[in-house]
Amino acid sequence: MGAALPLGDPAPADGLLPASSVRGADGRAFGVYLHVPFCRVRCGYCDFNTYTATELRGARQEDYAGHAVDEVRFARRTLEASGLPGREASTVFFGGGTPTLLPAADLVRMLAAVRDEFGLAPGAEVTTEANPDSLGPADLEALAAGGFTRVSFGMQSAVPHVLAALDRTHDPARVPLVVRWARDAGLDVSLDLIYGTPGESLDDWRRSVDAVVAERPDHVSAYALIVEEGTKLARQIRRGELAEPSDDLEADMYELADDAFAAAGYEWYEVSNWATSPDHRSRHNLGYWRGDDWWGVGPGAHSHVGGVRWWNAKHPAAYAERIAAGVSPAVGRETLDAPTRETERVLLATRIREGIAVSSLGAGGRHAVAGLIADGLVDARTALGGRLVLTRRGRLLADAVVRRLLAD
Repeated sequence: MGAALPLGDPAPADGLLPASSVRGADGRAFGVYLHVPFCRVRCGYCDFNTYTATELRGARQEDYAGHAVDEVRFARRTLEASGLPGREASTVFFGGGTPTLLPAADLVRMLAAVRDEFGLAPGAEVTTEANPDSLGPADLEALAAGGFTRVSFGMQSAVPHVLAALDRTHDPARVPLVVRWARDAGLDVSLDLIYGTPGESLDDWRRSVDAVVAERPDHVSAYALIVEEGTKLARQIRRGELAEPSDDLEADMYELADDAFAAAGYEWYEVSNWATSPDHRSRHNLGYWRGDDWWGVGPGAHSHVGGVRWWNAKHPAAYAERIAAGVSPAVGRETLDAPTRETERVLLATRIREGIAVSSLGAGGRHAVAGLIADGLVDARTALGGRLVLTRRGRLLADAVVRRLLAD
């Protein structure tokens, strides 16, 4: 049911933000994330805040959209009362869980609340995640008619035994169908992959990458499997039932995918993300990486506005109780100090294709540039022009690059 919430200060019941959060707000994009915490089954690798029907205990899935709408209204009132300028949502993202376990009408109703309370910026990106087996053509048409512009399918793999190891329930043969249905509805399509699953060979991974390229989605995500403590997968590895993912094999898999995507006309724009053009990049996720503002709606959802971060009650029943009482669903928050904000800025900006300005680094980071060029971790030409952009070797070693840039 998800990792424990972080430590922090108690969140105020009225949700009001400090004056510091207002500074510079006009220069930051604003997005809305809506967390739908429901899944048919729990995948063995998943550490997200999600619940199957037997785990809801006191909450009802059919009531959820109404609670989310109430939080959206609370969000608008709270930001206004805190002195934040009125900003239209430039991106809206429905994640989970499996958002499309809710009826399409519920998702459209939640989006309508965002539109009514904040407005949607011209050309706003509106995305929902979906499992390939969780919706059909009529659902996709309803979402498109309701204002959605993009769907991100959790494909994960094209190989049945890999999907079984991940506890994924969909038939890989369904992926081409849902891609076609989404395109027929006028939606942009992203396909999401995971690599490094125990028992997955390089040939298995090649088969999945080839299957993605054959579908020509607008966007692809490929993330290395992370073994999270407390998950079924972690217990299986600890007991010796499955082998721990190999760093060397995962590096080979990343290089294979990057070569295949580049050959097919995709350009990387973040370490784990590729798009057919800049217009098809995930603008919502770019908002996270660039340190913009977003309000996270739903159980366990996290928000960030102007250096203030907060998180909601985890369980849907506890969340619903706070919403019904008219108080903030947040149970904790923190105001990031200057060193923490700088660390996060360098960590996130380094991962994206536009890179980070050398002049914005501390003395230690500027001193590290020559060594990073010599080690082939950043592009020499762009570095000499004043920006650090990771090479492919640098993308594989991004965490090490960040450590060197943050060294004193």
